[in-house]
Amino acid sequence: MIRLLIADDHPIVREGLKRIVLECNDMQLVGEAENGQMVLEQCEKNDIDVLLLDISMPGPGFLDVLQRVRLKYPEIQILVLSIHPEDHYAVRALKAGASGYLTKSHTPDELARAIRHVHAGRKYVSPMLAEKLASQLHNNDNIKLHETLSNREYQIFCMIGTGMDTNDIAARLNLSPKTVSTYQSRIMGKMNLKSKGELIRYAIEHGLTE
Repeated sequence: MIRLLIADDHPIVREGLKRIVLECNDMQLVGEAENGQMVLEQCEKNDIDVLLLDISMPGPGFLDVLQRVRLKYPEIQILVLSIHPEDHYAVRALKAGASGYLTKSHTPDELARAIRHVHAGRKYVSPMLAEKLASQLHNNDNIKLHETLSNREYQIFCMIGTGMDTNDIAARLNLSPKTVSTYQSRIMGKMNLKSKGELIRYAIEHGLTE
């Protein structure tokens, strides 16, 4: 039996995922979480085989949560779920230790297949993502500016790119507005951007809005 933890801040999405799980005879739901802190608490309390981790929850960034779970509970396989295209966060998620990455546009059958795949200890990626990963291995000399950002910088960069203001980002990530402003300045410096407007334009042009 595959024991699952579902982590998503949208109740409707969680209910949909639960229905998919309950229809599979080889899967069992052992917990739910609606933010990053709850993920860590549920991992502490329950025996979990596979974590379905949404990338857009409040609290600690999903990459931070992913790395902490991977470090403390290496036996848990992590399947990242996202509404974003596979070239948005997928590579970072896999490098951080995710077992697979799946967009929410996939069918229930594909999700069940991905869960079983990662539970068996294998990586799950789509053919499109596999091609991108292979391409990156051969193009290290053509690294884009946003790929030089740390995981936290990249997360904040994407949120700024979608138009969120400093206070909203701070509230969502449990940071102070001053800390967010410091990150913004650091991001702009690394990417040679002179204004927030240039940052937003870059994010839109590269399809990197949160």
